[in-house]
Amino acid sequence: MPADFAYLNAIGTAVPPHDVHDAFIAWANERVEARARPLFARMAARAGIAHRWSVLPGVDGASAVGPGGFYADAAPGTAARMSVYADEAPALALAAIAALADQVALTGITHLVVASCTGFVAPGIDQIIAARLNLPPGVERLLIGFMGCYAAIVALRSARHIVRSDPTARVLVVTVELSSLHLQEESAVEPLLAMLQFGDGAAAALVSADARGLALGRPFAANLHDSADLIRWTITDTGFAMHLDGAVPARIGTALGDPAFVATVTGGLAPSSLFWAVHAGGRSILDAVQGALALPADALAPSRGVLADNGNMSSATLMFVLARLLAERPAAPAGVAIAFGPGLAAEGLALRFAA
Repeated sequence: MPADFAYLNAIGTAVPPHDVHDAFIAWANERVEARARPLFARMAARAGIAHRWSVLPGVDGASAVGPGGFYADAAPGTAARMSVYADEAPALALAAIAALADQVALTGITHLVVASCTGFVAPGIDQIIAARLNLPPGVERLLIGFMGCYAAIVALRSARHIVRSDPTARVLVVTVELSSLHLQEESAVEPLLAMLQFGDGAAAALVSADARGLALGRPFAANLHDSADLIRWTITDTGFAMHLDGAVPARIGTALGDPAFVATVTGGLAPSSLFWAVHAGGRSILDAVQGALALPADALAPSRGVLADNGNMSSATLMFVLARLLAERPAAPAGVAIAFGPGLAAEGLALRFAA
């Protein structure tokens, strides 16, 4: 018999050891035109980010942009960046899985769902993770690639469908992103501010029919009209170039001003009555969501906390927000998870805490 609900039982998270945020700001400040430096400094200070983490080490305590670091000389080619991804992405994913295993038993895994958009390797990162965990060869795998920040929703939605169709399923969901592998040789303010948002991180979760944690409810998805060019990843000879248009927050705010779209997102409930897991794509995006929905001042505190401590880790970010909600358990019994990404698209899930 199909299961009525699938539950996000627990989440483990991991970040690499190298804090690169201040080093990046210093590096970018040297590159930007002198007349634009006050604007860059002002926007960097307003970003709401204190730390971002990278798998890339520096030399003698410096960062990857320092002397002898990965980015010290000519921009590394895509092959060199993917070589680092092949080594470091599985290692960071396994660290998150270990953190999950400290909370819940990972025996009897039947499915592995992995989301990652910052690298490619074959055999896939899903196969690498499965082999290193010694998962049985019959475990079914799904790799979600290049969907960007909302890939966590797609991974959880897929796990939900699996569990609802097979109540005995135990789905290991992993998101791992190494955004710091894609630093670009830019000197304009807008692309430097886009790169300033991103860091590395991984999260792992168990989804099952066991009624503990967060019930994964009704999913929703929408493409925002006339917005396809606002968020883009372009594969270049020197990594993946991110384009994050400054118009994104206003476009999201406009969409959330549409009562029909808001009703789709909230299931017809008052936004202020819900708890919110919003992808921490940037301070201005969080401000746009909060303002458009007239949310209380502290409604997005988990998202703002993740942004401050980690920056935007693409698909892993929302999982970090959900981990905070699981730990803090807000008073509202029902909530919404929502993320925005390339397209410009919105993906989400209704949530509620298990009794």
